[in-house]
Amino acid sequence: MTMPKAESPEPRALAIHYRRFRVADRLLLTGHSHQAWPDVGFAAQQRAWLDAAELVDDKWTAAEAQARLVREGFARLLGDAADNIALGQNTHELVTRWLSALPWRERRRIVVTDAEFHTIRRQIDRLAEEGVPVSKIAARPVDTLAERIARAIDDQTVAVMVSSVLFDTAEIVPGLDVVAAACDAHGARLLVDAYHHLNVVPFDVASMGLSRAFVTGGGYKYCQLGEGNCFLRVPPDCDLRPALTGWFAEFADLERRHEHADRVGYARGAAAFGGATYDPTSHYRAAAVFAFHRERALTPDGLRKISRHQTALLRAEFERRDVDPATAHIVAMPDDRRAGFVAIATAAARQLVPALRQRGVHVDARGDILRLGPAPYVRDDQLQDAVACVVDALHALA
Repeated sequence: MTMPKAESPEPRALAIHYRRFRVADRLLLTGHSHQAWPDVGFAAQQRAWLDAAELVDDKWTAAEAQARLVREGFARLLGDAADNIALGQNTHELVTRWLSALPWRERRRIVVTDAEFHTIRRQIDRLAEEGVPVSKIAARPVDTLAERIARAIDDQTVAVMVSSVLFDTAEIVPGLDVVAAACDAHGARLLVDAYHHLNVVPFDVASMGLSRAFVTGGGYKYCQLGEGNCFLRVPPDCDLRPALTGWFAEFADLERRHEHADRVGYARGAAAFGGATYDPTSHYRAAAVFAFHRERALTPDGLRKISRHQTALLRAEFERRDVDPATAHIVAMPDDRRAGFVAIATAAARQLVPALRQRGVHVDARGDILRLGPAPYVRDDQLQDAVACVVDALHALA
């Protein structure tokens, strides 16, 4: 198998900027879940505290400047405008705000897949318990998923929710433009969960046919932003009014709210999905990390090349070793459809996580899938050592 060559920056040179996470000294293969934060994030968090101490309640002007930088950072990754980005502490608050804005009096049916992350999976299952009609489409085979979702959409469909990359196996879902077109034809709203896509596989709302779609995701994984940095991309012509609404959604018009006292006022577009008072520390950190990425040319295209090299190396190392495929095997998919990690199917997945931790290897599992997630600061020899530990642990459990 030919492995794509990794391009600059070289992991050794990059690792020096992540000293506090000790990335050069540890086998961190949870890059799909929680990448290390560059050291600039530590200084940024300190600056947030110092701004609060110096500015007291006037700190919110400084905080909004940081939030603007975060919106711009996510917008660059989406090929979109910062004014189309709403921020939230987590995707759940943004998704529930979005759900509350839908025209439930006109239509009620939701279409989702059976492979959505828990944020969507749990909330939609709970709504189904309350009588909301939910159609769950089997995510596999992924090749035909978009077409099958599109066929399931009708004039009673209020929302379609689908991931652009499946969280359990890292398989990229092709053809989302087909889903978007079906939503437009039937008047349904489309929400794309791009959390496992953003900053490891290039994403562009226009070229992907998603200009009218809502997109959600965040910075905890491949963006290296840490907690508290999630977003909802809102189409620029959106006039939805979330029923679950915070006072930031009318912040720009707060002093004139008496003029429309008979109706709750909203800002336009993404600002209508604003929340309420929050801890701005996460935005200081995120703004600093986004700036660091730009300074180091850590672009989605470059990160994709590094990731493809690393996932190909992990796959090659595992497949050349003496492992019975009935015991463990790489989840099959075309190489160009593998996003940011390698999924190994094994009944021992959950046992392997603590066993590998004892060997100094950080991985995680989802059901019977062991997930090995590299990051741009991880060296090839570290990946090879980690795979050797995985195979040893498998043999020890046999």
